[in-house]
Amino acid sequence: MNRSIFVIIVALTIFVAFNLAYAAPKYVGGDKCKACHKLEKYGNQQEIWEKSKHAQAFTVLATEKAKEAAKKLGVDDPQKSDKCLKCHVTGFGAAAEAKDVTFKMEEGVGCEACHGPGSDYKTMAIMKDMKQAMAAGLIMPDEKTCKKCHTPEGNDFYKEFNYKAFFAQIAHPRPAPAPAQK
Repeated sequence: MNRSIFVIIVALTIFVAFNLAYAAPKYVGGDKCKACHKLEKYGNQQEIWEKSKHAQAFTVLATEKAKEAAKKLGVDDPQKSDKCLKCHVTGFGAAAEAKDVTFKMEEGVGCEACHGPGSDYKTMAIMKDMKQAMAAGLIMPDEKTCKKCHTPEGNDFYKEFNYKAFFAQIAHPRPAPAPAQK
């Protein structure tokens, strides 16, 4: 093999390996979280989300009430408008490359809207260690996280936001482990 072709192949291999190792995290969708977070031992966090307004955030944009309100803002279809989607879907504004094929905008405000893109922390091996999960990109949301959407600026549908009260409605803590039996 020609030496320059060999050097090019090695350089491309290193480039590809580097980019794969340091690729930005991707949104993978709530189905990747559901496998574990639907379990009772983890607090059935999936069910809590499914019953929340966050889970309905995208579908509510298809209601007659939403369409009527959108027309007043000059929006034809709220499910296609940046004005609405910025707070009604996970990963709004992220490049297509930042969304895995498993990601579905239709899930509304899913896990990754609050906890960050999950491709790097979604595995059980990482999630078993909270410090490792956070180092891999897991965000533990706070009031600032919520106020990215729950804010009166640019939000014609803003309702008074009481962080403590609203957080209590969506809280999905993991239960404490049962004490070891003797």
